[in-house]
Amino acid sequence: MQRYFISAKQFGDSDIRVTGEDAYHAVRVMRTKPGDKFIVSDGESRTALVAVREATPMQITADIIQMLPHASEPAWSVTIAQSLPKGDKMELVIQKGTEIGAYSFIPYESERMVVQYDAKKEAKRIERWTKIAKEAAEQSHRSRIPEIEQVHSWRELLVLISSYDLVLFCYEREGDAAHGKGIRSAVREWMDGSGERESIAAPAVLLIVGPEGGFTEREASEAEAAGAVLVGLGKRILRTETAGIVGLTCLLYESGEMGGA
Repeated sequence: MQRYFISAKQFGDSDIRVTGEDAYHAVRVMRTKPGDKFIVSDGESRTALVAVREATPMQITADIIQMLPHASEPAWSVTIAQSLPKGDKMELVIQKGTEIGAYSFIPYESERMVVQYDAKKEAKRIERWTKIAKEAAEQSHRSRIPEIEQVHSWRELLVLISSYDLVLFCYEREGDAAHGKGIRSAVREWMDGSGERESIAAPAVLLIVGPEGGFTEREASEAEAAGAVLVGLGKRILRTETAGIVGLTCLLYESGEMGGA
C-alpha cells in the first residue's frame, strides 16, 4: 500500500491533507481517486490508514480510518558516517541504508577521499539526498525519514564519537582473520560489558565507513583513541558504497531485528 510522509500540521483530528509533489504523484502517477486508501505518517508519532475524500493534483483530503502503531523502526538507532564517495555512490548508500533501517547519515571528509568537496553545492546535494531518503522510507514503509546531516570534517566527526553508545570503525586491516575483530565479536563484547544491553533500551550506534582509498593509520589511531572500536567486515575488501550497507545489516541482525539475538 502506498505511503506518504506529511507534516504534523497536515494531520487533523479526523482527516489529513497531502499537498505539493506528493499530491501530484498520487493523482497523476498512482491514479488516486476518492475511495482509495493509503498510509500517511508525520515521521514522529502518528501513522494512519486513510481513505481519500477529494483528490486533485494540488491537494488530497482523506479521512482517517485507523491510527497505526509505529512498528517498522529498529530498536537500535544506527547512524552511518560515510566518507564522501565519488559520483552518485552516496545516493545508493542513503537509498539502501534507509530501506534496511538506518537512523541517520553523516557525510564527512577524510584524508584519502577521492572526490573534491565543493561546499557551494552542499545545499543542493543535501536536498537531493533527503528526497532520496524520503522516497526510500515511503517504499520500505518506514515510520520516519532518516536525517541527512551537513558534511562534517574529520575533526568534527571525532568529536561526535563520545555522544554514541557504541562506535564501530570499519577498517580493512581488521578484516584479516589472523588479528582482526568483526562486528559480531565487537557488539557482543559491548553487550556483555557493564550490563549495557539491559541499561540502554535503544542504543545509539555510529558506523564509520571510509573512502575509496581507505583510511590512513593515523585516522584509525585517532578514531580508536576517541572511543571507536576498530572492526573488519570479512576477509574481502568491500567498495565504500557496499561497506555501510553490509555493516548496517550485520548490526541490525545482532540487535535481533532480523532474528539474530
